[in-house]
Formats: sequence, C-alpha cells, structure tokens
Amino acid sequence: METTPPETAVMNLSPFDLTGTLHHDGRGGVTDDLATRSGFLAWAPPGTPEGLRDEVIDVRRAVRALFAYATGREGSRADPSLSRAEAVALLNHYASRERVTVHLDWPTSDAAPLLRLTGTTDLPAQLARSAVEFLAGPLRQRLRACPAPRCVRYFVQDHGRQAYCKASCANRARAARHYARNR
Repeated sequence: METTPPETAVMNLSPFDLTGTLHHDGRGGVTDDLATRSGFLAWAPPGTPEGLRDEVIDVRRAVRALFAYATGREGSRADPSLSRAEAVALLNHYASRERVTVHLDWPTSDAAPLLRLTGTTDLPAQLARSAVEFLAGPLRQRLRACPAPRCVRYFVQDHGRQAYCKASCANRARAARHYARNR
C-alpha cells in the first residue's frame, strides 16, 4: 500500500493500541502510559507533536467509555464516566477532522491494484476514525472486557472459549479463585 509523505501519512492504529495505554500496575492500581510528555512521545508515532497529547487522551476517554457500554463494564474506575451520547459526540468531533481520500491505482492489467490514501490528518482524528470503524463493524460483537482481577483491558475474542485478554490474566484469575477457595 502506497501512502502519502510522513507529514500527512495515514497511520494504521487500532483502538486497542489506544485503550491499551491504560493497564494495571501490578499493585491494584492503574498505570497511564500517556500521563507524561515522555510517555506520550514514546507511545505515539514518530513526529507526532506533543501538543496533541490532551486530544489523544480525549479520544481514549471516548473510546473506553463506548467500549464499556458495549461490554456492560460501566462504572470501572479505569473508564471515564461519560454518557454514551457524550462519548459518541466526542469521538465524532475528532473523527470529522480527518480529511483522507482513497484512490485506486491499477497501472496495468498484469499488476495488482493498489490502494493509495492521501490527505491531511492528525493522530486524534486517525484514532477516532479507527474506533468508529471498529464500533460500527462486525468485530464489535466479539469485543470483551477482561474479567481478570485488576485488568482494565479490552480485547476481541478470537474463539468461543477465550475469556481473558492474555494468558497472564487467566493465570491471575485462577490464582484468585484458588486463594478464595482455600482461605
């Protein structure tokens, strides 16, 4: 896939890249990778202006609130207390800033067609668009909130028996159940 120059490139970021910036700290609390300027710059694609940090955090608030509504996890201390309407409005506000045009290039009958994206965009707009596409798409039906103790992550269920976002969460849940039974 051919893209525009880096200053206007459309990056491929998922809403899970964004929601995953909040995670448990191992001590019963929550760690925010975007809480500091250096943390934001380490997470963001190279060349992202640090002035976009607050906007990216706004998009994350909206996405986590909508993920919480979609999974029935409202009220989690890691998720903001935005109403569904507020979260939708915030997400749509940022998504509307993206100005991307999709082009099909098919130079010869022997060559495969190429998708080319051009336009101007910024990180908050891209993240919002990615979240809108996910929430309006078929994968939303497989969106789950990890039920492991202290986990605040969301994931897409890969198979019918998958209950946790990763193996370490499944282990932590088993250990918690064992501890509760043997107290």
